[in-house]
Amino acid sequence: MNREEQVITGFRGLLNKIVRLNKFQMEDSLKGYKPSEVHCIEYIGKNTDPNVTKLAEAFYMTNGAISKMAKKLIKKDLIESYQKPDNKKEIYFRLTEHGKKVYEIHGKLHKEFQKRDKPVFEQISEEQFRSILSFIKSYNKHLDEEIKKLNTKSK
Repeated sequence: MNREEQVITGFRGLLNKIVRLNKFQMEDSLKGYKPSEVHCIEYIGKNTDPNVTKLAEAFYMTNGAISKMAKKLIKKDLIESYQKPDNKKEIYFRLTEHGKKVYEIHGKLHKEFQKRDKPVFEQISEEQFRSILSFIKSYNKHLDEEIKKLNTKSK
């Protein structure tokens, strides 16, 4: 296995283990909600004036897929749409009271998971941490460029 394969396999393994460890608590605490719905709620809760385009870009999905999910979330009374008085064209989303509760539960779970994993992060040096972040930033930039190429080809 070459270096690239080792890194990708390592990342995939880490992500699979995180999902496995978090799955039961997430499913138990957030019954009736799909992970994609919860992550959409999280994004809306954390960002100012989120709209279909911003959500589609954040989740690497089509505007149509995001619109479909938004309709489901509106139907479940988790989000609501709104327009700004000075821009009647654009539709934005915000959490309802029910959506805020789901957002808070999700946030608490993530804090529990961070607490669980904190010992690992405490043992890495600042230099290792900067090196890891630098690699992730570089790899993300590369993947963003590849996605732009893919999007250009598909238009």
